[in-house]
Amino acid sequence: MADPGRSTLPLPDYDHLPIGGLEARVRSLTAEEVEELIAYERTHADRVPVNELLTARLEQLKAGAEPTSGDPAALRPEQGEGHTGSPVSPATSPEPFGPPPHGTPDQRGKPKGDRT
Repeated sequence: MADPGRSTLPLPDYDHLPIGGLEARVRSLTAEEVEELIAYERTHADRVPVNELLTARLEQLKAGAEPTSGDPAALRPEQGEGHTGSPVSPATSPEPFGPPPHGTPDQRGKPKGDRT
């Protein structure tokens, strides 16, 4: 089998999918498409967990499993348009304060002795 190019792979952005996303997406592929990914993986990154995942799925398909419905190019949560930074902003931050002069609120002062 010829080495498939990155742009002709059955899963868009295959190289950037986390293994959890890859596991869900290979279920919609045919045996030929999984073989194509195996060939690509072995000639490029050759990641052991990914090879194991793809080989296991290929064995399932050869044993009679059917590809599930779904679009391998569908919007993926790992490519969401959400914010990637901290949700903290000046509007949500507490007012700054200084610690008490005698220590911290967690460390109470010691008694001064016996005062009568």
